This record gives sequence, structure tokens and C-alpha cells, in this order.
Amino acid sequence: QVQLVESGGGLVQAGGSLRLSCVASGRTFRIYSVGWFRQTPGKEREFVAAISKSDGRQFYTDSVKGRFTISRENAKNTINLQMNSLKPEDTAVYYCAADRTGLGSRISEYDYWGQGTQVTVSS
Repeated sequence: QVQLVESGGGLVQAGGSLRLSCVASGRTFRIYSVGWFRQTPGKEREFVAAISKSDGRQFYTDSVKGRFTISRENAKNTINLQMNSLKPEDTAVYYCAADRTGLGSRISEYDYWGQGTQVTVSS
């Protein structure tokens, strides 16, 4: 069992930066790949970025490539999402999620989810 808690959301102007963190409980966190997803009202939750459990492989949805960076600190059970050059269309609730079996972008692949943190980017 893994419990995930996100933090770091807030209100920022377009072009600004935020750093989201996801802290996990449990000593086996290192065996999970971790992803970030986001959701706006009336829309489906969408994939943002993911990082593997072992070799640090990362991948991103096209709309955030070059602006967002995902990283992990296994000793601290923490996954970070550095978000730069934010745009109003990045406004959403951001969720982290843990996947024991692979490294994917589909919601169904993830086993555990946090409660989310709100990111609002003003124009």
C-alpha cells in the first residue's frame, strides 16, 4: 500500500514557475514508477509526465516538453515536478500516481493516487 500527498500548487502568472512535490508513504516506494496527471473541470484526466522506478527514464506529453521536468528522490520518498514557463492552459488540478508494473501514460496503469493540488496560471 502506498499513500501519496501532493503539495506546491498555487496561483502564478503566465511565464512563471511552480514546483510540485509528491511525498509517498511506505518503504517500497522505490519499486514504483510515478506519474503526474492533471484534470480541469469537465475534461478527462490527462497524462503529464512520468519517471521510471529504476533507471530514471522520463517521458512527457508533448505540450509540456521543454518546460516541465520530473525528478525523484527515493531516499526522501519524493517525486518533484518542476514547471517553468507556465501557460494559462496549464491550469488544472495536478495528481501524482504510482505504478508498480511499468511506465505508462494511461490512467488504468496506475495503482495509487494522491488527492491533487490546484495549479492556477493567470494571463
